Amino acid sequence: MSNTTLGLATIIAATVTGLSLPAHAAGQEKCYGVALAGQNGCAAGPGTTCAGTSKMDYQGNAWTLVPAGTCADMELPAMANGHARMGALTPLERDLPKM
Repeated sequence: MSNTTLGLATIIAATVTGLSLPAHAAGQEKCYGVALAGQNGCAAGPGTTCAGTSKMDYQGNAWTLVPAGTCADMELPAMANGHARMGALTPLERDLPKM
């Protein structure tokens, strides 16, 4: 194997390894807007720095891992205005703490 081929194989292996999920995350997905205050995963958006720093229940930009395929089907309490509250695979603009 030439040095170029070996180098390319090393880069590909490192990239694939970096894309794999940790063992505890396999079969799970990030679900935004379902975590309780202080129980979010990392980087919940403005006003938070990492895991456990969300300020309010169901904060729209805070996520937690849930079993894959269950995010949008989770039953959550209605919002104060009576509208249904649902989880999402992308950050939400609802239930954000006032800065």
